[in-house]
Order: sequence, then C-alpha cells, then structure tokens
Amino acid sequence: MQIPSPDVAELLASGGFDWVTIDLEHGAISRHQLPDLFRAIEFHAAVPLARVALPDADLCQQALDSGAAGVVVPRVESAEQLTDIVAGCMWPPAGKRGVGFSRANLFGRRFEEYKTEAQQPLIVAQIESKNAVAVIGSLLAVRGVDAVMIGPYDLSASLGVAGQVDHPEVRAQIGKVLAACRKAGVPSGIHVVQPDARRLDEEIAAGHRFIAYGTDAIFVSSSANNPRGRR
Repeated sequence: MQIPSPDVAELLASGGFDWVTIDLEHGAISRHQLPDLFRAIEFHAAVPLARVALPDADLCQQALDSGAAGVVVPRVESAEQLTDIVAGCMWPPAGKRGVGFSRANLFGRRFEEYKTEAQQPLIVAQIESKNAVAVIGSLLAVRGVDAVMIGPYDLSASLGVAGQVDHPEVRAQIGKVLAACRKAGVPSGIHVVQPDARRLDEEIAAGHRFIAYGTDAIFVSSSANNPRGRR
C-alpha cells in the first residue's frame, strides 16, 4: 500500500488478503499516519505490516511501536547487518529494542500481554541484489528471520537489466534463492507487481509462500486504463 488513506487500507484489508504492507520506502506515507492505517487493516482481520524505508533498526522500532505486526526490511546484503536489525526489532531478552508504552501495547494497557509479541515480531528480509543472492545462505541462518522476499525490479537493476524481471539471469538468481530457502526451511517470497492470476499461480507453483500481490496504485491504474476488462 502506497496511498496514504485509511479508506484505501480498509478496502484492501476487506479484499481477503492475509496481510497488507504499508510501503514506507516508495509510498508517500509518514510515520504519524501509521496508527490510522493499521487500525483500518486490523478492523478487517488482516495483518498490518510495514516495509521500512531503509535497513535500519530504529526505523523498524518506530513501525513496530506504531502497531505493525512485523516489518519487511529492504536492501539487506549481509548477515551482520540483518542480525543487528533483528535484534533491534525485539524486546529483551530476545533483542535490544527499546521498551516503553506505545500504540503497539495500547500505551501500556496491554503491556504485559505485549511482552511476548514484542520478542517475536514477523521479520522479512528483502533480497534485492546480486550481492544478497551471493550470501543468501548466511542471511537465512540469522535467527529470527521468518521469511525472505525477492524484489524483482531492484534485483534486475543490480544485474544490469533494470525492469526485465523475466530476463534469464534474473530468473536464475531467483532460482538460487528458492533453492537456498528450501534447504534452510525458510519461506521464500516475491512481489508479483503487476496483478496477474496466472503469474501468481506460477510463483506459487515455483515454491514461493510469502507473496505480495500488486499495489493499491497499480490496482487503481490498471482498472482506470482498462475499464472493460480488455486483455
């Protein structure tokens, strides 16, 4: 989700998706808008996630304190970097995230209940470069990482074929991530940017289990430019 509107968040969450991710990397959304967006998502029993702008533990804490059930971390490229981020997402003793009253624990009213949740938020590392693929085994070994998600556009750019997400080299790199995830027992994911049911089925058949499907802006744009459902 990239459009900063609780109405859009509610529409997406009511559409049957398991989760909705607020995009703080590329979307026009600020931290102070997160609580209202998360409330709209939670109202329809979808899980609210946040993709932070940078691979930064402080940004992860801000999103989690605002009520995100988990974070999607972009541009991860080393186990050391990822280990620090994971620690920064968890309250002690599991990690080193700052402890305090926030919207996540209803400003203290759910403090005791939140103690357990705060030590095991959902953490997804984005694999977006050839450098990340080269060290995928060590990334998957980081304790606390629940899944990885491939960013096909950034990955294609790192390989010198920006936007060519079906280029043979891009698909080969994706295949390496899938194989490593199977070996490590960590779910792999990918962003099916352009909504396409057949492509979605293909990615599921390939083995992906954490799939982002479209964006709010693309849903609106594709419908507006194809009002009669022409193919």
